[in-house]
Amino acid sequence: MRAVLRRVSAPMAASNPLAAMMEPGSRVESLIQRLRLYKAPSSSFSSDSEGECDDDVDERGKVFSRMGMVESVATDKVIVPRPEGCKSRPRAAVLICLFEGDLGELRVILTKRSSTLSTHSGEVSLPGGKAEDGDVDDAHTATREAKEEIGLDPSLVTVVTLLEPFLSKHLLRVIPVIGVLSDKKAFKPIVNPTEVETIFDVPLEMFLKDESRRWEERSFMGRKYLVHYFDYETGDNKFVIWGLTAGILIRAASVVYQRLPSFPEQKPSFKIAL
Repeated sequence: MRAVLRRVSAPMAASNPLAAMMEPGSRVESLIQRLRLYKAPSSSFSSDSEGECDDDVDERGKVFSRMGMVESVATDKVIVPRPEGCKSRPRAAVLICLFEGDLGELRVILTKRSSTLSTHSGEVSLPGGKAEDGDVDDAHTATREAKEEIGLDPSLVTVVTLLEPFLSKHLLRVIPVIGVLSDKKAFKPIVNPTEVETIFDVPLEMFLKDESRRWEERSFMGRKYLVHYFDYETGDNKFVIWGLTAGILIRAASVVYQRLPSFPEQKPSFKIAL
């Protein structure tokens, strides 16, 4: 088990000219205040697990899917029938934990799943998992799971906003929670070897660029969509960030940097029928 925490990307100042004029602490505080103004369409939190459909949750309650689509309130959305036997809305949350790198760039913490596990071994994901009965809300779910997986104390994370829900291939509703780690040095990673092989971080802005991206076209409910793959190397380590995780990070980067990606996302909007 390893913790690969490197910071080797272009500075945040390259994307935001004002960042070069601000002290590091001021940049982080400014980001926190701005993201708190972002309000995504919300849905009621439910901890009822009876009859849930959780084919995209493994035996440890972790979220993995090859497909991830925004659950939209748009008028042209496709209404997806609730699968037979699902009495409640399956729900999970993931933590998009941002911090400022050595060069002033924003970075996000990711994990590589343990290669010894029977399902989804070696895949990259955000810390997170299925909501449990004791969770107060989505932020509680995401930060609790991050502590269990990588030893990230929830007190170190300032939760600033939630993004729109994403739907996995099997209609698991995944809530992305954006949090800011103001004091990176205070985070002492403790990897849970039963779940995580490696902790690493990447520049958030890479999910708006086309340089390291691959893609393939698929279809769901008669709608074509793109699955995005992002390749990332640090030292001797190579990682592929794709599927649901990539889709969530593209959206997060768009919200944080307030601009669209330089490539077509081609993501249809879906809504689970009540």
